[in-house]
Amino acid sequence: MTSISESTKTLLKKHGYHLAGTHGAVKTCLWLNKSLRNTGACYKSKFYGMTSHRCIQMTPTLVCNHRCLHCWRAVEVPVEIPPVWDLPQDIVKGVFDEHRRLISGYGGSEFMDKTRWKEAFSPKHVAISLSGEPTLYPYLPELIEEFHKKEMTTFVVTNGTNPEMVAQIKPTQLYISLNAPDEDTYEKACQPLGNSWENILQSLEILKDSKTRTAVRITLTKGVNMVDPQGYARIIGLAEPDYVELKAYMHLGFSRKRLSQDNMPSHDEVLEFSRQVAQAMNYQIADDSRGSRVVLLSKDGEKQNIV
Repeated sequence: MTSISESTKTLLKKHGYHLAGTHGAVKTCLWLNKSLRNTGACYKSKFYGMTSHRCIQMTPTLVCNHRCLHCWRAVEVPVEIPPVWDLPQDIVKGVFDEHRRLISGYGGSEFMDKTRWKEAFSPKHVAISLSGEPTLYPYLPELIEEFHKKEMTTFVVTNGTNPEMVAQIKPTQLYISLNAPDEDTYEKACQPLGNSWENILQSLEILKDSKTRTAVRITLTKGVNMVDPQGYARIIGLAEPDYVELKAYMHLGFSRKRLSQDNMPSHDEVLEFSRQVAQAMNYQIADDSRGSRVVLLSKDGEKQNIV
């Protein structure tokens, strides 16, 4: 039994999502494709040493409690909380089965690097950030552990609205998406289903004591939340994260129904905003990727590979 309607399944499949179990999903990303062709790699490769063609992008649930303007995902598509949650091992099996099926489709291309294509069948990283809010899945700690048993590194991106779960999970790197420097901007940018601002602040404080690598991630949207760098610095200071990623909103996917190209900041604009945040936090710019319009901050201006 699934909580996802047939019409929603059809729409998700059209946009490259493949169900893993009854409510999880997996999708190959642009950078996996580029890495297989030797034509580029994700900024996480540049920042943290991840191997783009050996990375899985997945989620244990498509349910989300935000309707962010900048989200390229189908946040307007209704997905109900399932009556019964899949077990972690079943989701992992579904993710691997679907990922390998998706990867196999690249094999016939003359532009494919055959060595990398073979390596892609033995993934090393999993980004639990595809869609939905992963902390709504009640067995997220066990799911992370299942991937770790396979000697994979795990990235979890959460919106921070579920601090109890944020306190429980121990991925290789834990991100909180912070897309506003204050509550009013949060309501405008993220359109939450219920007020979760205090929960987000609590999650940031939990991040401060986390035993894993931590990051705060900001999607900057001109005319929406690209304001008050000092405000961002104050709130990020609650978490004292290892890294801060500031990334431009990109006019892609379903976000094109909500925002225009004018809402996309240039890389130079992201750099300047990042300098202001860094100065207010006493952090330093550690790296940037012009192609992805993203800037990395750290306390000492250094970065460390994840593997």
